[in-house]
Amino acid sequence: MRPLLRLLLVFVGCTFALYLLSTQLPRAPTRGSAEDAEGRSLWFPSDLAELRELSEVLRDYRREHQAYVFLLFCSAYLYKQCFAIPGSSFLNVLAGALFGPWLGLLLCCVLTSVGATCCYLLSSMFGKQLVVSYFPDKVALLQKKVEENRNSLFFFLLFLRLFPMTPNWFLNLSAPILNIPIGHIFRSGLEGRGPQTFGCMYFCSILSTLTSLDALFSWETVFKLLAIALVALVPGTLIKKFSQKDLHLNETSNANHLNGRKAM
Repeated sequence: MRPLLRLLLVFVGCTFALYLLSTQLPRAPTRGSAEDAEGRSLWFPSDLAELRELSEVLRDYRREHQAYVFLLFCSAYLYKQCFAIPGSSFLNVLAGALFGPWLGLLLCCVLTSVGATCCYLLSSMFGKQLVVSYFPDKVALLQKKVEENRNSLFFFLLFLRLFPMTPNWFLNLSAPILNIPIGHIFRSGLEGRGPQTFGCMYFCSILSTLTSLDALFSWETVFKLLAIALVALVPGTLIKKFSQKDLHLNETSNANHLNGRKAM
């Protein structure tokens, strides 16, 4: 019971800190649209319309408070990653809108790795019994696959990051129980989430610039979308191909079981 209360205190404290950070915005020294952000609270976007609105507010406000927007974005991203809260894909797109595709990609990869590491530490200190109690079958199955692939553990973790055989949040939570080194969690998060993050970020940036359906089917747009698909798929395909002889996988049944679905 004590670990649960301590975890709850950590969650409440982090939530309160993020709330203060998003509501007590510093005053903009110049007039203009940046003033629209003053005195109002920011929010986590839940759809593309809210994402577009939030990105416009922050881009205007960033002209006067670049460091504060950077701190606010990093805090929000780590908050979601640390406590395994869904919705990081919207923040990936927001990073591209605020910082550009390349800096945004680097930032999201680093924050994903740091957040996964923090989630690992929180689970190690407070959540082991909770994870085992609420997900006994998933933990047992994942433990079996980890032991089968112990000799090539990092490549197995990288495979899991690239292919959603198990949710990333569950992998972060259960890693301390399975005696997975914390360095593997950090590295697999840094190297494994990059292709999907870049693809999602750049794809949405292309869509945001389109003005008509004709532009969507132009050769330039088609080639850009094909390049994104290659960036997202080729690394995972290569890892799968070259490590297939070393990894022991039964992808369909394991993916269904770990994601809470029964095989048909």
